[in-house]
Amino acid sequence: MSVPQDFFYSKSHEWVSLSEGVVTVGITDFAQSQLSDLTFVELPAVGASFAAGDEAAVVESVKAAADVYAPVAGEVIEVNEVLEDAPETINADAFGAGWLFKLKVVDEAEVDGLMDADSYEEICPQQ
Repeated sequence: MSVPQDFFYSKSHEWVSLSEGVVTVGITDFAQSQLSDLTFVELPAVGASFAAGDEAAVVESVKAAADVYAPVAGEVIEVNEVLEDAPETINADAFGAGWLFKLKVVDEAEVDGLMDADSYEEICPQQ
């Protein structure tokens, strides 16, 4: 398994990319592989605010539904509308085109509390 070194990760398998006070959030390649073929994504509303750890979205597959949590506190400023019609985009490109939503971060220091790529890989069972 290979995860981008410049992202941050949560124990619940979300990834975070930080740029100028905004984080882009998605689920990891490991998470999408465990879920299998995604069939539906419920995205948060633009303008919604979340605390770190709040349920922010839901992804559903032929196998299961899984909650996606806000890895840091913030306000939703954009969602990936492509996923409404093409949730399989997450399966094809979890770390790129399959991003879920963007948050304007309340406190950038919260990002430092997330795992780096090496730490995240350690918690993932070997496939």
